[in-house]
Amino acid sequence: MALRRLSLWLVSIPLAFPQSNPLPSHESLTYSIEWRLITAGKATVEWNTTGGDGAQIRIKVESAGLVSKLFKVEDSYLANLGSGLCAQSVQLTAQEGNRNRETKITFDYGNHRADYLERDRVKNTVLLAKETDIPPCTHEVAGGLYFLRTLNLEPGQSALVPLTDGKKSAVAKVEAQQREEIKTPAGAFKTIRYEAYVFNSVLYRRPAHLYVWLTDDARRLPVQIRVRMQVTIGTITLQLEKHE
Repeated sequence: MALRRLSLWLVSIPLAFPQSNPLPSHESLTYSIEWRLITAGKATVEWNTTGGDGAQIRIKVESAGLVSKLFKVEDSYLANLGSGLCAQSVQLTAQEGNRNRETKITFDYGNHRADYLERDRVKNTVLLAKETDIPPCTHEVAGGLYFLRTLNLEPGQSALVPLTDGKKSAVAKVEAQQREEIKTPAGAFKTIRYEAYVFNSVLYRRPAHLYVWLTDDARRLPVQIRVRMQVTIGTITLQLEKHE
């Protein structure tokens, strides 16, 4: 289901390197999720530094209302990052409808590979085990959003960022498109809109567009995220409700 992809996300002519570091030692972001003009769920994102150059990202996605009655989603995502926000490990527990799966990704930079293991927690069976080649530093999808916040791309500029979901590795382009004022439940914000080219067989096969609105200030807060898919699936929008 598309909600699962909202636990995940984002990224980015030379390879991009951080140009500023607006990331706090701790941050908690709460989003409302809208799908087909109805409230589909909530997502919470927690960021914590872990000493040295390390960091940890926790994401929880829960369906709500009618969507929850049709297809209940309870996803938990944990990513550990090292220096440069390079991915170290990922664990995803996904309860979606009748499915209950656990995915683990470990990153072995010495051998230039990511090890992906997905299990069915109900049947206690392995669904997929795979090794993927990776560069000396790569970002998992949640860390890619935070890495984007460390860049200082002005409208008309773009960057390339190494990204992986454990099953595939790619260099994804992020393009700064234009300044916009965005209203969310957390207030009105002056932002820059970015498009991350991760769909259409770059990292994900599905045809879609991914947009991120970051505040046009030192905080670089992601106040709105939108995935625009085919008409049959529709558009999913996350809007910031609370920032702590």
